[in-house]
Formats: sequence, structure tokens, C-alpha cells
Amino acid sequence: MRKEMPRSVIKLIYATLLFLLSLIIGTVGYIYIEGYNIIDAVYMSIITFATVGFTEVNALSTNGKIFTVCYIVLNLGIFAYTVSVLSTFLFEGELGRVFKNYISAREVNKLKDHVIVCGFGRNGAMACEELHKAQKDFVIIERDNEVIDAFPEEKKYAFISGNATLDEVLLEAGLERASTVITALPSDADNVFITLTAKELNPTINVIAKAAETNSEKKLYRAGASHVVMPDRLGGIHMANLITKPYVIEFLELLSGVGEQHLELEEVSYARLKDEFHHKTIRELDIRQKSGVTIIAFKDDKEGFIFNPASDKKIEKGDVLIILGTKHNISNFKSHFIND
Repeated sequence: MRKEMPRSVIKLIYATLLFLLSLIIGTVGYIYIEGYNIIDAVYMSIITFATVGFTEVNALSTNGKIFTVCYIVLNLGIFAYTVSVLSTFLFEGELGRVFKNYISAREVNKLKDHVIVCGFGRNGAMACEELHKAQKDFVIIERDNEVIDAFPEEKKYAFISGNATLDEVLLEAGLERASTVITALPSDADNVFITLTAKELNPTINVIAKAAETNSEKKLYRAGASHVVMPDRLGGIHMANLITKPYVIEFLELLSGVGEQHLELEEVSYARLKDEFHHKTIRELDIRQKSGVTIIAFKDDKEGFIFNPASDKKIEKGDVLIILGTKHNISNFKSHFIND
């Protein structure tokens, strides 16, 4: 499907074509009516179009005056439209916005297995911040240009200005090559529509959707969403747990980066481990002594998740370790156990 050209660029093309058409009409008219050569005819057309009030090349005949009056009336609307479009490009940042979109589009075309974030509101922005920390490639689709313009350029987030419910905008964001879509728009209906569209264009893509209403949760799952997140419900549960389970919440906040002691969770697949650690038991790896991290969970294809796995559990192909530790501990683990 061909990518839709930005409306601002289309307006500029229209303004340019109208100006050229007007110039041709004026040039041909002055050549045939007044007998001007092509240079003089173009000169008369431009000064008439621009309404600058310069002296005519020669005194106009009666027919020439009638043609000039009609030509001026014709150009009043064209001139106003052209000035409006050029002003938008030059003084309202539209030219810079088009250039930024072009640069972003070039960068997006290089991405593969990236994440597409639809909507840069509170939830979308938080998702992008976490993806940025994890050094995961992502693209943001946001329809509000003021939001894009207000974002600090030094962070170098890849933005696409457009409506995420449109097929061409999702394709521009690299939907066919992406691994996941996060749809965090304020409207549940829009999130359902994006989920349906994304799954239709790329049936294998993972969709994580935001929902505000309970009824929307079921619709999003039916539309093909892999996970549905309800921020309001999670917020209420969190507030209640601050009363009923304060120390559990304090520990979870450490995992979220809140507090002085910052703990991190990391998942490590069998494929990422160095060859020398394949088919070894947890006891043989001696991960805690060598790096300081703790294995809190283990996932294999047969038993699924195993919490606090036994030390004689052997790591086989397809298995995943869930480890917990400080940033320094995680770094030690990666340097000792992970392939570069």
C-alpha cells in the first residue's frame, strides 16, 4: 500500500501548481493581447500576481486593461492561499516538522523486530521511557503535532505524525517488520480498531492494548490483543495494597526504580548463555556466588514457570531464567555468563 503524503506537503504542491497555472495564463494573455515578448509577459504576470504596483512595460490597450482586471481578480484568492501555505511552512515550523518526519521515516525503514507505540499520552510516554531504558527499538505514532514539537529533541525518539487507526500510518511505522504494537490511545474504540488492523496486516504481531472500560477488555481480546492493561484498575489495586501489604509494595517499588536501592529483573534465555554453561544445573552454574544475582523463577516448555527452582534443575534448550539483582549484579552476570 502506498504511503499517504502529508497534507501540508499536498497543500504546498497545490499552491505551487496554482501559481504556475496563473503565471502561464498571464504570460499567454499578455503575449496575445499586447504582443509582449515572453520576458516582458512573464514580468507583467508576476508583478500583477504579487500586486507590487510596478509600472507596466508599455501602456495597456483597452483589451489589455480588461484582461489585467480579470487577472487580478482571479489571483486574489490564489495569492492569499499561496501566502498562507508559505507562511505555515516558514513561520509555524511546518517545514521543520516535514523534515523531521522524513528523517524519522528513514530511520524507521531500517528497524526490524521493533515496538510501535500508538499514542504519546501518560501511558504511552511511560512505556517509551521503559523501552528506552531497555535499549529496545521503538517508533511512536502521535497525531498531535504540538506534543511532538514539545518533546526534547536530545532524546531522539522516532516520531511519526499521523492517525494510528489508518493502515498506511501503521505500515509507515514498519508494522510488517515490527514485533509488538502498544496501543495506548485515550479511546477504547480506537484501541480496538488498531488491534484489529494490526492483526489483519501482520497476523503474527504481539498487541498490548490499554483499556479504560471493563467491557472493552473482552473486545480487545476478541480483536486479537495478546495482553490488555487497565491502568485505572491497577492504580486502585496498588493504593489498596499500600494499606494491606505495604512491605510487598515497597519491594515491588524497588523493582520499578523507586527508592535508593534499585533492583532489576532480567530474563535470560538458554540461547544467550555461553556454550560452556549449556546443559548445566543451577548448582553447577553457581550464579549467586559468581555474580550476586538470584534466580527467582525458571521457565521451560514442559512445566511452564517454576518459582524458586531447585538447585538440581538443568538448563536445556528453550529454557529461560528470571534473575533478580542490583544493576551492578546484573552487569557482573552478563559479563560472566552472557555471550557478547
